[in-house]
Amino acid sequence: MTADTNANISRHLDLMAAARPDSAAVKVPVGNAPDGSIRYLSLSFSELAAEVAAWRAKLAVEGVRRGDRTLVMVRQGLPLIAAVFALFGLGAVPVVLDPGMGRKSFLACVARSQPRVLLGIPLARLMSRLWRKPFASVRVRVAASSNPAARLAGKAPPGGGPPTAVCAPDELAAILFTSGSTGAPKGVCYTHGMLAAQVELVRETYGIRPGEVDLPLLPVFALFNPALGMTTIVPETDPRRVAASDPAKIVRAILQENVTNSFGSPTLWALVGDHCKRHNLRLPSLRRVLCAGAAVPPKLWRDLRDILPGGEIHSPYGATEILPLTDLSATEALDGLAVTLGGGGSRVGKPLPGNKVRVIAITDAPVATLGETRQAAVGEIGEIIATGPAVTREYDRLPDATALAKITDADTGEIWHRMGDCGYLDAGGNLWFCGRKTERVVTPQGVLFTGQVEPVFNAHPAVRRSALIGLSRRGRPGVIRPAIVIEPRDPRILKNTFALENLINDLRLLALKRPLTADINLFYFRGDFPVDVRHNAKIHRNALARWAAGARGHKANPLR
Repeated sequence: MTADTNANISRHLDLMAAARPDSAAVKVPVGNAPDGSIRYLSLSFSELAAEVAAWRAKLAVEGVRRGDRTLVMVRQGLPLIAAVFALFGLGAVPVVLDPGMGRKSFLACVARSQPRVLLGIPLARLMSRLWRKPFASVRVRVAASSNPAARLAGKAPPGGGPPTAVCAPDELAAILFTSGSTGAPKGVCYTHGMLAAQVELVRETYGIRPGEVDLPLLPVFALFNPALGMTTIVPETDPRRVAASDPAKIVRAILQENVTNSFGSPTLWALVGDHCKRHNLRLPSLRRVLCAGAAVPPKLWRDLRDILPGGEIHSPYGATEILPLTDLSATEALDGLAVTLGGGGSRVGKPLPGNKVRVIAITDAPVATLGETRQAAVGEIGEIIATGPAVTREYDRLPDATALAKITDADTGEIWHRMGDCGYLDAGGNLWFCGRKTERVVTPQGVLFTGQVEPVFNAHPAVRRSALIGLSRRGRPGVIRPAIVIEPRDPRILKNTFALENLINDLRLLALKRPLTADINLFYFRGDFPVDVRHNAKIHRNALARWAAGARGHKANPLR
């Protein structure tokens, strides 16, 4: 392989620095001006390329080698972008974990990934000394500042330090982790070729062009921007506490910097939408909002469309293992809303170019080859599987998990990923999501799926969100009873017996309107739901089921 055929993902930054040297690459907030506007440290693409070269030189001097797994524990913004692209450039492998996944999960992920290098802020390096066993593989510790706007002290040596490594498309590039919303987080192995395919798919799907301005509300998505030629506006958010973000700061950044693109979870965009409605604000510069991490509620589709006079809301569907797989616009989502409210699941769109989707009969067992599967009929709910140029082939050092999640087409050699979701394909080729496979509730009367049942109850104006769970019947082991956990919009209702009884009876009436939900007459109430750390949007339904096993459930009064 030659430099001309180099698949190293870091080459995109060098190309952008040559094509757009003076355009802003990244802007990091460093405080506020007297008028309240945000002050930024701004680096052009040429300056960012120089910063990455300086990082590359520093890492090489510190002893970081090609192929080294490097645990990256730095702040979002400039340190994250510069460090990861420098590691790509050396041919080292960044290992990136969610900062708020919890200490137990975090240490387990570190132990399994066995990094040789730790690149981290002072707190990260201290952790590696306090919890020695998970960090036992670390041989090199490289210091990074805890300041998200910090630049590397000194400059790159003449020539920019070590040259960019020449990498093959199938060479390991990075290990990124799943959110762990329905199990322990797993390391996903990305090659340089997969990352390149992902960049091209995002570029072409959404028509992103160099010169656009992005506000990535999920830090890892900032890593796409140097390859896409977009300016990264680092948000004033804490990725460990997404739901506590201040929407006023997000809106101020969008308006001030004329942001054209933003990716965030439904939880974050609900905060932004509510803030804009309260203050009668519009976001005219935004061309597209990508909203993912969980199903987008119907109210959010409408609210965001009202505040984006020149833009569109999209919900890409996929997973850490393959993203994006499909895409859905607000227009398409609202057209399918009646089906969703009627218990038909949520439309997630058609497969994007190069991707293929199938629905197969549900099984919890490993499936080695595609020939062992039964393809579901049109409209039949089954397990969703997919393949495409950006699909990953394995989990890091988890052979059993890989065997459960991957299916090989013996004829073509293609790897199909089992999404862990259930749904169906309609006659027009649209994919409909019905719920996570592990969260389906199997009752004597049939199988219930969260994405079909919950929208029925979410339609009630007093309900913020709901969760379908299954509970074992006392004295009847193995027999599961369906129940619904409700998070009310106003938690004060939980202390008002009369209002709560009326709500329970209303919910029962909603259930009786559809055969799918007619057998549900057990309701639980909580002031808030446990959710995933990454998006603060995916409900931990299995955790709710464990909680409900010891909590008080409510039944509706007999309806006359």
